Amino acid sequence: MGETGAPPVIGIIGGSGVYEIDGLADARWEKIASPFGEPSDSLLFGTLDSQPMVFLPRHGRGHVIPPTEINYRANIDALKRAGVTEIVSMSACGSFREELDPGTFVIVDQFIDRTVNRVKSFFSTGLVGHVSLGHPVCARLGDALQVAAQALGIKVRRGGTYLAMEGPQFSTLAESNLYRTWGCDVIGMTNMPEARLSREAEICYATVAMVTDYDCWHPDHDHVTVEAVIGVLLANAENARALVKKVAPALSPRTEICADGCHRALEAAIITAPEARDPELKATLDAVAGRVLK
Repeated sequence: MGETGAPPVIGIIGGSGVYEIDGLADARWEKIASPFGEPSDSLLFGTLDSQPMVFLPRHGRGHVIPPTEINYRANIDALKRAGVTEIVSMSACGSFREELDPGTFVIVDQFIDRTVNRVKSFFSTGLVGHVSLGHPVCARLGDALQVAAQALGIKVRRGGTYLAMEGPQFSTLAESNLYRTWGCDVIGMTNMPEARLSREAEICYATVAMVTDYDCWHPDHDHVTVEAVIGVLLANAENARALVKKVAPALSPRTEICADGCHRALEAAIITAPEARDPELKATLDAVAGRVLK
């Protein structure tokens, strides 16, 4: 596994419609075991213009895992074990803003977590940790993604709040209108607890939320259908793959640890006294938190 501050290994988590990365050299799929269970799929290793890359299809190849049943802990743990130091998460979403029409890419900077059935931390009884999540994404990655998207001519919005819902059903009209009054910009089902766990694993994380629909609040688009979503999703997936190719070289030059603090998120997070730490849980956290538990 990679050490914090090591040369970047870029992890891509592919959402709906993004099940592979084109153009990887020396590409190979490899199964990575995790003490937290089975990841969504094997990991695709390769290089893009000499930059090491690791890809994970969040829902598995063929889209076989629904949002609630994704093993988010195993996914992030496996990426950490693979040496990943920064994650770019691609995910389909609905829009709460007229100007964020289908096809727009939103580089999210905040989340509201409304999921209820997911394990949200690597830490538990016997080894307690509290990480700061005031700024849950890496601004450095967000900046690079914005520049790359603009260079490709993709309609992009820098900044926005992502409402994470449980799913798998879409919103009711009342829910959709409520979330708009909260100041949310987009809605999706998969970025929480993914962002939380990435921070606990000391991995830089950024989300590209790819708008497929207007949820159900819009008077001219009041019924979200799978058929309508898929049409936009396929076009978004093509742009997402182009974005990955464009942004990879921009992330390669990092030689120091992330200035945003992502690579040191656990520095003061572990609160359980060393002598009281559960040895079995400590062993389980060897990848995620081994740097601070040694």
